[in-house]
Amino acid sequence: MELEQNNNRGLVFNIQRYSLHDGPGIRTTMFFKGCFLNCKWCANPESIEPHPEIMTYDMKCIKCGACIMACPTEAIAIVDNMRVIDRSKCNLCMECASVCPAGAIEKTGKYLSEEEALKEIEKDALFYKNSDGGVTFSGGEPLVQWQFVLDLAKQCKTKNISTALDTTGHIKWEVLENILEYIDLVLYDIKHLDPIKHIEGTGVNNELILDNFIKTANKTRTWLRVPIIPDYNDSLPFIQKLGEFVKDSSVEKISLLPYHTWGEHKYERVGCTYTLKGIESLLPESLEPQKQILESYGLAATIGW
Repeated sequence: MELEQNNNRGLVFNIQRYSLHDGPGIRTTMFFKGCFLNCKWCANPESIEPHPEIMTYDMKCIKCGACIMACPTEAIAIVDNMRVIDRSKCNLCMECASVCPAGAIEKTGKYLSEEEALKEIEKDALFYKNSDGGVTFSGGEPLVQWQFVLDLAKQCKTKNISTALDTTGHIKWEVLENILEYIDLVLYDIKHLDPIKHIEGTGVNNELILDNFIKTANKTRTWLRVPIIPDYNDSLPFIQKLGEFVKDSSVEKISLLPYHTWGEHKYERVGCTYTLKGIESLLPESLEPQKQILESYGLAATIGW
């Protein structure tokens, strides 16, 4: 999966200001659309596809019919007093979102020029300066749009803005290595060490991810982040293997992120099914044994961000 690389245009679905969990200090996190992985537990399903989409908010719908009239493919109807969208007919023209008076259908994903993106980042420059913060490129997977991210990171460095990259590392090393020249901190995600389990949970093999992690941690300041998913990678034997894999790298710290269901409600809104429905969130304190195992390897470990 890859957007057409255009130096002057990036597809962003959210800009989060005053972020305290995506690197040191106060940060602006810019979320890029598109992802190489399709993790079953993803909290941002609207981030996966590399193109704008429609998101629905059924509670806001006033059943006015404006979207029905605007839809050129007749994909929208009122059924049992509910607005229903046949997404197999939808051509993503966004006409429904543009005419909805209640905001019950919205477009997710906005194209920004390099200048527009930099302007958004610079709005918070005073916060960066006073807190040793900066900008974090996140997603989705920002490296789906690697050329835009590279050029934007270069511009940030000319403005003395600290840069962080939140990535799975699932990309050719030659591309990642080039980008790392303009990145101060990498937030690197590892989901599983076993290739079969990794495919089961994310849809892709992890060979490239694991290989790039070692290279990245030995080149750039790196924090490892591991989402802990029940009955997937929460076992103590897995954590022991993770400790063995990471211990000789130059990673600065490991964050164990307890599984949560905060993004579950979004799946229906983008026309997807949440396949982990019914699995309960993990309490942070339940991961204390995993944390202690990592610490036994001499690694700095935290639960949560």
